[in-house]
Amino acid sequence: MSELLCGDDPEPSDRFPAGPLFVPVRPGPAGCAARLFRTPLGERTAVGFTSARNLAATLGPDQAWIRLAEPALRALTAPLGVTTVTVDPQLSAPAPAPVSIPVAPLAPVAASLRIARTA
Repeated sequence: MSELLCGDDPEPSDRFPAGPLFVPVRPGPAGCAARLFRTPLGERTAVGFTSARNLAATLGPDQAWIRLAEPALRALTAPLGVTTVTVDPQLSAPAPAPVSIPVAPLAPVAASLRIARTA
């Protein structure tokens, strides 16, 4: 098997900082918490965007965010077992729409009971 050279490696093993990122957050009991996402293969990943415009285009204009450096985001999510940081994801699934289940009106109790009459 041939050894891959650094230039031939499609995913370099050397991590380099992506710089300050716009990181989506959600409210938590102690302030904000970084939102974690899943890759198409189901692995958890932290997500950061290089601009607020990219974040809003992907997650919507109401998504809260904070600025974090990429190494800080990795350090924040590492204790949770999340070792991957995805920068500027292009695709995201839309949020699931609420499902409304039609409910039939309840019939009066007396009509639903059949009383056996003895003759």
